[in-house]
Amino acid sequence: MAKTISSPLTEDIINELKSGDRVLLNGIIYTGRDSAHKRLVEMLNRNEELPVDLKGQVIYYVGPCPAKPGAVIGSAGPTTSGRMDAYAPILLEYGLKGMIGKGLRSQAVKDSMVKHGAVYFAAIGGAGALLAQCIREAEVVAFPDLGPEAIYKLKVENFPLTVVIDRNGNDLYATGRDKYKKI
Repeated sequence: MAKTISSPLTEDIINELKSGDRVLLNGIIYTGRDSAHKRLVEMLNRNEELPVDLKGQVIYYVGPCPAKPGAVIGSAGPTTSGRMDAYAPILLEYGLKGMIGKGLRSQAVKDSMVKHGAVYFAAIGGAGALLAQCIREAEVVAFPDLGPEAIYKLKVENFPLTVVIDRNGNDLYATGRDKYKKI
């Protein structure tokens, strides 16, 4: 059975989530891919105010397709998370609490998640059209020149995810593989 959670993520929510949990996320999340991440980190390095407050927030690694007439957003499937690994520890230090994508994360990201109390969720790759049905509102809030890789503010409802890495560093990709080896 899936746990229903809301963003922004609180310490209580983060502490409840365990690697392998299925969740339905509700609330506001932000999008961002490598170009947006690079800009955010550059802004932090220059001591500039970010266009979004990261404290307690969730970033979805996605570059959504343009919306068809009458639709909120086009297909919105996850991209490979490892491309954001150079930037994630810095954003976690500034209050980011959740990341959504697909694929493995580096040890540096896992260590930073443990240190700062954050979680990594996986969304189903290849199911972007279905995931888009859970997005109720979409608005570009930063870096519009990046097109689909701009930062969007999304309002999601029952957005299906799996906790891959919990705040203690437990990694479903590792434990799942170990479990399979025992069969």
